[in-house]
Amino acid sequence: MDLTVTKDSIDLPPGAEVILRHQTWSDYQALLASRQDKAAIKIYFDATTHELRIMAPLPEHSKKSDTLSDLVKSLLRHLKHDWEGFDPLTLKRFEQKGLEPDACFYIQNREAILGKERIDLESDPPPDLALEIDLTSSTKPEDYTAIGVPELWIYRNQTLNIYLFDGQHYQESSKSSLFPTIPVKELIPVYVERAWNAGSSVALREFENILREQY
Repeated sequence: MDLTVTKDSIDLPPGAEVILRHQTWSDYQALLASRQDKAAIKIYFDATTHELRIMAPLPEHSKKSDTLSDLVKSLLRHLKHDWEGFDPLTLKRFEQKGLEPDACFYIQNREAILGKERIDLESDPPPDLALEIDLTSSTKPEDYTAIGVPELWIYRNQTLNIYLFDGQHYQESSKSSLFPTIPVKELIPVYVERAWNAGSSVALREFENILREQY
């Protein structure tokens, strides 16, 4: 297995995860720079544990991440909401936390970041929604506390877990604050798995038909 992580190079096989301990913010910044064009590799930093976590997603991860993002866009179109989506986007709080959701959306705060080439959480709001697909890794809601994304979706084991930020902690919820009239917790897993088994276009078409007919 070809696995290399240095200050100058990152090379991980799909599905691999590496944790580096006793790391600093400077180490994190250097590792981000060394990633270069390997955008699929995700890098997380936590100042409280002094750990860097580096992951190379599996192809299934990318497929389900794209599907989940497309389903969110279908929901937004159905409700006639404008949005700005990012995939990927590095979210950082200086010397506290750095992470990279699989996708994220500015919806209520979209006008605040229009035209910006770089998101700086020291002056810009966080995304309104972040999406994480967990296959080989395990995302904890508290990973996002320092970032303060209002709503976090974690898709794991064919289940959509929804977490809402109350200003201090993430609380698990049975409903989405962004889509309160639609049972996304029940619907989303059906069509993520449908896309995997029948194809993305089939699943999206069926999902959009359900939205038009029932919601």
